[in-house]
Amino acid sequence: MSVLTRRAQVAVEAVLDIAYHAGGQPVQSREITQRQGIGPRALEPVLQKLVKGGVLLAERGKRGGYRLARERRRISVGEVARLMAARAGKQGASASPLGRDVVRPVLSGIEAELFERLDRLSFEELCQRAREAGVLSLAAERLDYAI
Repeated sequence: MSVLTRRAQVAVEAVLDIAYHAGGQPVQSREITQRQGIGPRALEPVLQKLVKGGVLLAERGKRGGYRLARERRRISVGEVARLMAARAGKQGASASPLGRDVVRPVLSGIEAELFERLDRLSFEELCQRAREAGVLSLAAERLDYAI
């Protein structure tokens, strides 16, 4: 069971993919869909929300794509997950006394603890874990040596 929504997981995986594979070049969304097995229809709205949220920058053109808006050590997993969790209103919230006075406060407390922990986890740390796990990075191939 996952505690993050599928959309939040897609966002975290996409940002990690960009952080890990970008090198000096933007990463195209089709590259992310191929590596992560995420469908383009699920990925594009997530990437656009991450751009609007200030996590990613979008570059247009033939060699365009996405890159991190800040250093990966300055972007937390919590920031990305919180962007995907942001909703207008409290849809589906229970109006019953048990739901309102018992269940919702418990779940809100657990959610707050989760986000506190995710806020302490940067994409730099996730990249380090990927290196330790032996995941091949394409960043070295994508370095731009132009002066």
